[in-house]
Amino acid sequence: MAEAITAGAPQAAYSLRADLAAAQTALAAVWGAAADTVPPALQLSLSPCRALVSGSWTALWLGPDEQLLVGPRAGGPTMAQRVESALGTLPHSLVDVSHRQLAIELNGPAAGVILNSGCPLDLDLKAAPEGFCCRTVFGKAEIVLWRHAEHEFQIQVWRSFLPYVTGLLALAAEE
Repeated sequence: MAEAITAGAPQAAYSLRADLAAAQTALAAVWGAAADTVPPALQLSLSPCRALVSGSWTALWLGPDEQLLVGPRAGGPTMAQRVESALGTLPHSLVDVSHRQLAIELNGPAAGVILNSGCPLDLDLKAAPEGFCCRTVFGKAEIVLWRHAEHEFQIQVWRSFLPYVTGLLALAAEE
């Protein structure tokens, strides 16, 4: 088995809390009118535990009123300004959490088994299909787990827990 556990590229990450359906309508109204501008229209994931890729940004559904928006670090401030402008007076919170978390990529046929060494979720493809995402734990650390493809996962972990999580992952990969 050739498993790869690597550091993900630096990303911008924003926690969005709002009425997601109303927020999506507001975002579509603003971005729809300027579809030829960069970045492409940001879409929120309205399906529980599902990630929605929209251009270079991904919205990860973490709760009925919560999304984690991740994308290119350089585009973060522009995206945040556009979201704030679009949501206007709609009650919401958009917080830059880029500084607190890092991404870890897991690839290979045993990636799910390695994750299950410290994560209690059923990661069978039927229970956690491609595009699945959720907030969970790995060992004693809170993570956001996102399945890109059958054997490809991304973990968002708080910076302070990175050595702990990568150590556990490496130990599980050895076994």
